[in-house]
Amino acid sequence: MSKKVALVTGASSGIGFDAAIKLKNNGFIVYGAARRVEKLNELESKGVKTIQLDVTKESSMTNCVDSIVKQEGRIDVLVNNAGYGSYGAIEDVSMEEARRQIEVNVFGLARMSQLVLPYMRKHNFGRIINISSMGGKIYTAFGGWYHATKFAVEALSDCMRLEVEEFGIDVVLVEPGGIKTDWGIIAADNLKKASKGGAYYKSASKVADGMKTMYSGNSLSDPKIISKVIVKAATARKPKTRYLLGFGAKPTVFLRRILSDRMFDRIIRRI
Repeated sequence: MSKKVALVTGASSGIGFDAAIKLKNNGFIVYGAARRVEKLNELESKGVKTIQLDVTKESSMTNCVDSIVKQEGRIDVLVNNAGYGSYGAIEDVSMEEARRQIEVNVFGLARMSQLVLPYMRKHNFGRIINISSMGGKIYTAFGGWYHATKFAVEALSDCMRLEVEEFGIDVVLVEPGGIKTDWGIIAADNLKKASKGGAYYKSASKVADGMKTMYSGNSLSDPKIISKVIVKAATARKPKTRYLLGFGAKPTVFLRRILSDRMFDRIIRRI
């Protein structure tokens, strides 16, 4: 039996980087994709094939999928990992940046799924693994646009799962909590930049400093725990519909379920 083919977006660092390697080590032919292919050299040295992909550009997405199918004849697993966190008060974040956040985190994920589904359907097998967040279940101040994208990813994934099940295709959500990557540092920098000189600067700066401290420390979970779950979702006979894991994920989502909005607001402010 031929090896299954996996495509991992946002593979230049963090979760995507580690997932690409683990899928390769578990017998997949793996393509690691990112906007800047020069950042993928280390993946190539580990036997992962690399390919350029910008999920905000239609031509880049179609070229990526077409090239893999031309080479391999199929795509069995898509890991939609490309994304970032655009932080700032709703009032402060420009609509241009808000649209870019949605373009990358939602439309890019949806379009990549559209492009691979015909090939998965042809082979009556497929796994679309969407990297969401516990941020798709909860909310925080200054994360409105990011949370909006992750809430959307949750809804899109659930709807798509119902639609494609008859074709032997599974749609799986991975919902990380706090993971030690550069994500939080980048989000904190975005927050300070967005709020500079505005009405929210004082409180936003406190949040940004707290994020930097947390993401620079040792309390957060290693990205490897997420990549292990991605491999499990890709290989299990019947994967779960969602995997919630990582620092703070389960207790925080549990509190959101059982507390009133006002009570949860107070806890989030203290954190």
